[in-house]
Amino acid sequence: MSTLFDQADARNLRVPTSCGRSGLCHECIVEVTGGADNLEPRTSAEAFLRGEYRLACQARLRDENTAVAFAPLVRRPRILTSSPAVPTAIDPPGREGLGLALDLGTTTVVFELIELSTGAPRLAASFENPQRFGGSDVMHRISYDARQPGELARAFRAALNQRLKEACATLNIDRQQIREMVVAGNSTMRDLFFGLDVQSIGQRPYKSVTEHEMLAGRRATTALEDRAHALGVLIHPQALVYGVPLIASHVGGDAAACLAAIGWDHAQPVMLVDIGTNTEVIAGYGDEWICASCPAGPAFEGGLVRYGMPGADGAIERIRRVGEGWAIDTIGNVSPEGICGSGLIDLLAELSRHHLMTPKGVFPNRAREVVIHAASGIGLSREDASNLAQAKAANYCGQFIVLRTAGIAPEDVSTLYLAGGFAHHIDTANAVEIGFLAPVPLERVVKLGNAALAGARCLLLSHALRRRLEAFVPRIRHVELETTPDFFELFVEGCQFKPFPKEFVACAQPASTAISS
Repeated sequence: MSTLFDQADARNLRVPTSCGRSGLCHECIVEVTGGADNLEPRTSAEAFLRGEYRLACQARLRDENTAVAFAPLVRRPRILTSSPAVPTAIDPPGREGLGLALDLGTTTVVFELIELSTGAPRLAASFENPQRFGGSDVMHRISYDARQPGELARAFRAALNQRLKEACATLNIDRQQIREMVVAGNSTMRDLFFGLDVQSIGQRPYKSVTEHEMLAGRRATTALEDRAHALGVLIHPQALVYGVPLIASHVGGDAAACLAAIGWDHAQPVMLVDIGTNTEVIAGYGDEWICASCPAGPAFEGGLVRYGMPGADGAIERIRRVGEGWAIDTIGNVSPEGICGSGLIDLLAELSRHHLMTPKGVFPNRAREVVIHAASGIGLSREDASNLAQAKAANYCGQFIVLRTAGIAPEDVSTLYLAGGFAHHIDTANAVEIGFLAPVPLERVVKLGNAALAGARCLLLSHALRRRLEAFVPRIRHVELETTPDFFELFVEGCQFKPFPKEFVACAQPASTAISS
């Protein structure tokens, strides 16, 4: 018998998935609006669902000839649009019209319309990246693009053009008044937007075609430039579209844009951590900078955790142990539907703090699950803890290895910049307690908000800054985490829910640590 996913395929209905339709990622939730009696009972993979919701890959039809009406679950994610105001000299001066700064994320998209002559913001907007049907992380998107070339780019272009149409209607302007555009995105998202082949990013050494060409001497920078009409973006057809340069491999243009926002002329060590499904870590000062990408996966963003969900209405975002029970806060102050990333970090810290979970994720009396909201049954299972441990270990290894390679101890970091929406909402102390963040003194932690958007805005206003950034990023040394000699040992250590080791020997870098050019 076919599944609802098979039915969706037949109807050309896009349903997201990242697990090969095995019931693990929980992305293919659909709402059954008619004909529910024609479905087989829920499988064990669907036990967490209530009401008329099913997993499209698990829900099987009893009779192929009876219709079932359903639609993908639509949630309104909480998208961070605020970004730091960075003073930027307008260069060249005297430009007319509006500019478009775009932060193209794997999960969410944020853009700003800005007066090119003054730098004054006119409008900010956000939406969920419609490419989720190709998977929740870049590796699944790369695989999807190999099977269905151009489909992801077309989906995004259509969504962007619609949102720009709405924005221009709000401002009562013609879209052709938008005369310049800057795109900041990770390596895969940026290259998909520009219509480049992304398959090389998914294969070792995980480099964009632009990086391969630069290393071969066929181009001077990984930055991209094209005209709007060639990319199908419905603004002024001759508008220049600038793609922020990639740093190395998966450390992409979004990380470079963050650097444009915070600057790189630091006399004391700083570290930038942009947390997401692929976390980027950059640390250094003066002329010495190190970077790495951490394939953390979607566990802290709603995937691979039974009751995990993105930061949307109904997500538990704060959790505290009170007596023998739990106090929770949800986004939107509505009934809980699941737990988002900030809530998961709180929960892991509270479980560890109150000895309700060992550092290895084992619950008392070998229990298989801890329930935190009895009415809904929402809780955390041993399997959930294991998936979160691996995601947390990726973040741990990235920060540990970058700091060690740079010869910087956490207590010597003058400022830890946290970028992105997820980082904006987490409890920093709890994140340090479980080893999700390096133990930089809390008073030195700065939450930037959407730093990639701020950097894109700076680059939109200053062509000179673009040239300086293009000259700087090749000087950043890239560490390939998985080829570091003791990576496996560090990853195993990082899977434990405990702080970084107290004796952090910054200079103890293995002699053969792999650093790519």
